[in-house]
Amino acid sequence: MEQAKTLENWQQEVDQYINGFKEGYFPPMELLARLTEELGELSREVQHVYGMKKKKPEEAIRSMEEEVGDLFFVLVCFANSQGISLESALSTVLHKFKVRDADRWTKKEELE
Repeated sequence: MEQAKTLENWQQEVDQYINGFKEGYFPPMELLARLTEELGELSREVQHVYGMKKKKPEEAIRSMEEEVGDLFFVLVCFANSQGISLESALSTVLHKFKVRDADRWTKKEELE
């Protein structure tokens, strides 16, 4: 059975892919614009499925999974271009939330 890839593995794979082209990574502002664009596309799909504003008949239906993948790919590109470890970034922010918001929400075991 194949072992699941880590965030570091994904970052390395994206880096190898991007560095296979002379252009390499887009500049930070371009990547930020692409992130915004991809988030907008994901938002549109969520709105289509759960919101009041449905798509026009001529608009293509794309899956939320595909849109999350597009968003994540650009986020990995941005992180790589800035030398950011996604594992480290996620670990740091998760620790922050666990400490800061430790008593903010009702824990499931407290409901029983």
